[in-house]
Amino acid sequence: RRHTRFKCDWSSDVCSSDLAAMAAAAAIEVLGGTPKQAVMAAALALQGTLGLVCDPLGGLVEVPCVFRNATGAAIALAGVEMAMAGVEFPIPADEVIDTMGEIGRTMDSRYRETAGGGLAATPTGRKLTRDRLVQLKPGRNAP
Repeated sequence: RRHTRFKCDWSSDVCSSDLAAMAAAAAIEVLGGTPKQAVMAAALALQGTLGLVCDPLGGLVEVPCVFRNATGAAIALAGVEMAMAGVEFPIPADEVIDTMGEIGRTMDSRYRETAGGGLAATPTGRKLTRDRLVQLKPGRNAP
């Protein structure tokens, strides 16, 4: 098997997925699990987050990214619990990672950190973006 590594490339919301997978593997290590369990936990967490879009309001990571990272943490914990209980995901971690990359490469550009689609393109998302960008203009105090 090849060496498994994660890389945030901002082509889709892979960072939430990567963070969930890495957190799951790290938690297994802290809990005294095996390398096999760590890889299994990472695969379980990553498969649960495949296909996320990256649609930050105004290009900032506050909304919805922070909330997606929190969801990723919960998914990571579920992956840890399953791996420690002996549950094995039938798709190898390397193939799950390859799938994540393929999804990111083929995803419509509106959903790849452009703020052109998803929640960023909703009427409320656009209003929040306008309001936030006004707050960030030089000479104004950001909240």
